[in-house]
Amino acid sequence: MVVQCAQCGKKNRVPAVADGTPHCGVCHQPLPWLAEAGDDTFAEVVEDAQIPVVVDFWAPWCGPCRTVGPALEQLAQERAGKLKLVKVNVDEAVKTAERFAVESIPMLMVMRDGKIIAEQTGASPAYVLAGWIDDALV
Repeated sequence: MVVQCAQCGKKNRVPAVADGTPHCGVCHQPLPWLAEAGDDTFAEVVEDAQIPVVVDFWAPWCGPCRTVGPALEQLAQERAGKLKLVKVNVDEAVKTAERFAVESIPMLMVMRDGKIIAEQTGASPAYVLAGWIDDALV
């Protein structure tokens, strides 16, 4: 995924999996870590991550999912270097959606060390999501 640095404006390619956290190649500021995962990559991208991960189970046809997506990206930007945002399309990652019993979307989970530490279903404004994420990471 390509992410623009909020500090210097440089576009950086951010891999879904890496040691440490992504930093800008020019100014070395932390970058928001945005990634996608599917059935074949979920364990590597999410469960093996070295920092907490917000998992967004979504679908392109889901209106509330399209509403919550930008709010989550904003929060990932604000918490660059501290969390990773991973989007999982439930239409493409059917086995992963079944594994986590996703019955309604958007469904959000915060995971640390491969374990679920918080989850919620439905769209919420950015300030509510911010509080929910911050409470989970305490």
